[in-house]
Amino acid sequence: MANKLKFSNFLLCASLSLLLLHIGSGERCERKGPSLKQTQTGFKKPPTYTVEVQNTCPTCPVIDVHVKCGNFSQDLVNPMIFKVLGHNDCVVNSGSPLEPLQKMTFKYSHTMYALNPSTWYYQCE
Repeated sequence: MANKLKFSNFLLCASLSLLLLHIGSGERCERKGPSLKQTQTGFKKPPTYTVEVQNTCPTCPVIDVHVKCGNFSQDLVNPMIFKVLGHNDCVVNSGSPLEPLQKMTFKYSHTMYALNPSTWYYQCE
């Protein structure tokens, strides 16, 4: 029992130390940017894809995340989650903040679109 408590305390201290190293690291977050993953989750015709957009910064919200989205059809997804602004320009979460490490997920059924984050801004204080 004592060993488990020591290990738990060690993990807590290590996690807090890593978090403190990231405080004020908005500049580091700027380099990496939000991630976008697509996974095929349905295999009928048309296939279904699950898209996950994540703020990878552990300390700062990210806002106004734009995605290169080709000819993505707005009919495929709720525009509050993923809105088509024009050819090859879509915005995540209506441009509102994604909190540190927050994920947004949506699904669409169609042939796979190439989706890649293009611009974003961090709100670090």
